[in-house]
Amino acid sequence: MPVKVSVIIPVYNPGIYIEDCISSLQRQSLPPDEFEVIFVDDGSTDETPARLDALAAEDPRMKVIHQENSGWSGKPRNVGIEASRGEFVMFVDNDDYLGDEALERMYDYGVANGADVVVGKMAGKGRGVPVELFRRNHPRATVENAPLIDSLTPHKMFRRAFLDRIGLRFPEGRRRLEDHVFIAEAYLRAENVSVLSDYVCYYHLRRDDGSNAGFERFDPVGYFRNLREALDVVERYTEPGPVRDRLFRRWLRVEMVERLRSRRLLNLPDDYRRELFGEIHEVVVERFGPGVAAGLQPTQQVVAALTAADRYDDVVAFAEWEAGVAPVAAPGGIAWRDGLLHIDFTAEYLSGGEPMLYPAGAAAAPLTDVPKDVTEAVRWVASETAARFGQATADLLLRERSSAAQYFQPVEFTRETVPAGDGAEVRLVLRATATVDPAALPRDGAWDALVRVKTGGWTKECRLGPAPREHRPTPEVGVVGDRPVLPYWTEPHGNFSLELRPRGKRLGLGRVQLGDVTVSDERFRVLLPVHVTGDTEVRLRFVSSRRILEVPGTLSPEADRPGSVLAADLPAEDLSGDVWRVAVCLNPRSGQARFTGLPFALRAGDGSVLVTPVPGPGVALRLARRARRVLGAARRKVNSRIRTGGR
Repeated sequence: MPVKVSVIIPVYNPGIYIEDCISSLQRQSLPPDEFEVIFVDDGSTDETPARLDALAAEDPRMKVIHQENSGWSGKPRNVGIEASRGEFVMFVDNDDYLGDEALERMYDYGVANGADVVVGKMAGKGRGVPVELFRRNHPRATVENAPLIDSLTPHKMFRRAFLDRIGLRFPEGRRRLEDHVFIAEAYLRAENVSVLSDYVCYYHLRRDDGSNAGFERFDPVGYFRNLREALDVVERYTEPGPVRDRLFRRWLRVEMVERLRSRRLLNLPDDYRRELFGEIHEVVVERFGPGVAAGLQPTQQVVAALTAADRYDDVVAFAEWEAGVAPVAAPGGIAWRDGLLHIDFTAEYLSGGEPMLYPAGAAAAPLTDVPKDVTEAVRWVASETAARFGQATADLLLRERSSAAQYFQPVEFTRETVPAGDGAEVRLVLRATATVDPAALPRDGAWDALVRVKTGGWTKECRLGPAPREHRPTPEVGVVGDRPVLPYWTEPHGNFSLELRPRGKRLGLGRVQLGDVTVSDERFRVLLPVHVTGDTEVRLRFVSSRRILEVPGTLSPEADRPGSVLAADLPAEDLSGDVWRVAVCLNPRSGQARFTGLPFALRAGDGSVLVTPVPGPGVALRLARRARRVLGAARRKVNSRIRTGGR
């Protein structure tokens, strides 16, 4: 079979961090004979060379090339390209890893759309990754119709014939931003770029020891000399005008302005940040016309203007003010409807811990002159933010806790201007409702809710919460498909999260009252705080001191009130003469079926079954221990029969 994808991995002293990368490659869903992995060992001095040689000896997909240290990742990637046999090449760093279906999905998507470049959705574990780019799939993306320029790392799939046709390779040597130069040219010269956003293809990790190359403090002189090379690529393949300005704006915003804002600047030593500021000032004055900074958000425009004017002290003072600006998202109602979870919340920005205030009736005014001081800069930002409030947005994302994969949820919101004090100032509040479809979430486990608030040059995320205990809504557990879904509040912080197929939590079933339970004509019924959309199969377990019984049951939605009715035929004769604890399994068809105890017991005798409170803790503990012994004895008996052939 021809090789569809060659995965190229530059390697230098990754230590144990390469193991997740190797494991993810071995788990790929693409058939083994359709991809190859080329590790280019760039003079590693740890145990990695021997580890890779052993791997290659046992797995024919894995190939290793050893070379003297070249100083950076450019040459190892180029060596890997020359050695590759694949229709596409995929670049992976040795301390990152792939989603199990990444190669198959990206290859199929690229072929289906005739793409020269395929950009797969990324998740950042301890480090930032593009967010807006992955709101949806972009089968035919360009730098004009999609925020491609937000993603300049090399962790993408490229058609090998495209790279050869235009002669594109990475700059080599010990240098920075070699990936910016490579990716910018690829975007601008590709016939098509496809963005795959409905599956996390690439997990971008920050090492626990913080030794990723991208986190090392850099030499500002060399860094911005290399950055100019990326700007040269843009100038070579674009004409002067709005498109070039928009592309240049990415470097001004991300590589310059953002480095001079808030705590990111304040956390640096003064001598280093002065050197950094000096280099940025030179690039801003030398390379960017007025149209570049004019397209920035208000706060960013202020930093760019102060930097161009060489006013270091004012940039630091503005950063000190911005360090006190943060979003807050307050949860409101949370309710199930038709298998979907509707989450109300409000969001706004705080300054110094208090709601940020803006001038009432503000009108937009361009920043024609550099603010004379920070007070004037803050006043202009507040006025311009209020004037642009019609562009403000609020989003809710769910982030899977173990992998950091995150997904936008549908949100409807309104913008509200709330008078403050004597009415001369206002608060800018976003009121939103997000609709979560748990069936669309790709993995079981815990998902944390984050709110992303964009206004005035701030695009920041915060947790949905905290919700004071006395004001927290108590949403029901839901059963969607065959998965229980538990909305809950984290402890002790009171932030909102979801857990799919929860483990070890009571699912809120402890709220059941004795009056919610009826036994009649050997039919058992109980109102449970569980949301279902139709008749749902469950399983009941009855546990006494001597035996365990299980029967099927059905959850049916209640038409006129929240919750559902659990109904089952009661094995009354089998229950006689004992006290039985009751538990329910909401996903009996799952391979990980779990029972949750209900806060009542059944007492059978004299031809009737009575509902009673749960026995005291001591009695309940003894019953549980006896039940475990009964289960253990039953299992041992079954195993003994199996070993003796049923005799």
